[in-house]
Amino acid sequence: MTNEPKSASDTIDRLYATILDRRDHPREGSYTAQLFRQGNDEMAKKVGEEAVEVVLAAASQGRERLVSESADLVYHLLVLLAAHDLAPADLYAELQKRMKP
Repeated sequence: MTNEPKSASDTIDRLYATILDRRDHPREGSYTAQLFRQGNDEMAKKVGEEAVEVVLAAASQGRERLVSESADLVYHLLVLLAAHDLAPADLYAELQKRMKP
């Protein structure tokens, strides 16, 4: 058996598990643990900053930069969700509600 993700949602779920581990068992030098120490307002601010960087990348910085900044945004959003005891499954459920049959 391999540790390779099976799907995009598997990748998100595994990243989220790592984020929870850093929240629950902070490690010295962990950026994720640092975000949790800074608190909700700083985490929310970071999501906003990353969102702006996604917009700028989409406007004029090319596909690679857009992918990179989008990954940063998803990571920071997952950290913020974890801080509110929300999981990717909550996000998946909301997205499924929005899909037309």
